[in-house]
Amino acid sequence: RDKEALTMEGVEKVLDQLAEKFDYVVLDSPAGIESGARHAMFFCDDAIVVTNPELSSCRDADKMIGFVSSRSRRAEIGEGKDGCAAVSQTLLITRYDPARAEAEESLAITDMKELLGLPVIGVIPESRDVLTCTNVGKPVISMGEENPAAGAYMDMVDRFLGEEKELRFVTPEPVSFFKRIFG
Repeated sequence: RDKEALTMEGVEKVLDQLAEKFDYVVLDSPAGIESGARHAMFFCDDAIVVTNPELSSCRDADKMIGFVSSRSRRAEIGEGKDGCAAVSQTLLITRYDPARAEAEESLAITDMKELLGLPVIGVIPESRDVLTCTNVGKPVISMGEENPAAGAYMDMVDRFLGEEKELRFVTPEPVSFFKRIFG
């Protein structure tokens, strides 16, 4: 499929039609700053920037944060003009393994917050279920709140809607006595 087939005018028309029917319109765009991602970010009111604890992913996220801050429609209008506020940006960290972060095998949450300068809206733990669900075309959230990844996504949605919730899955699980001895 042609990634350049979307136009700004076409995306705006579709978003206007969706906004008439729904309170929230969520656009999931590809990583990087190709036209699909640029179109999605241009029209956003809120941006949940997704990254994982790898430096290359954080660099891509930083590019998108800069794009939203400087080249979104709200940035072009200018903060304060016509009641326009800047795009609200938050960070969603996926594939997070606190034990690897503690062992300095990946970036820690504090590293990513410092590097990107955004508040964290959610932390999704590393999970095989995410890959499995992706491969079968099933939303991970459909696995129910007892599933760590699904529960973490549900928590993120609640936080986006204004509910105060502690971040889960951000500290390593304690290692049992037998696991320490027998591995």
